[in-house]
Amino acid sequence: METKRFKTNAKCGGCTAKIGEALERNGVSAGSWRVDLGSVDKVLSVESDLGAEEIVRIVAEAGFRAEEIQ
Repeated sequence: METKRFKTNAKCGGCTAKIGEALERNGVSAGSWRVDLGSVDKVLSVESDLGAEEIVRIVAEAGFRAEEIQ
């Protein structure tokens, strides 16, 4: 499993919860993701076998933007 990082537009714990619910519905376990709301880029880290494009799609379906950080 690889950890992928994404810049997001999450602003609060509620945003984080919505993103997490969407990820967990798509097979990402609860302990395998986190959003750093203290960072300027609100970085989402996801440890999963899902591809970056799939994670971006899942976050978008939750109503947020995600851009992979290389």
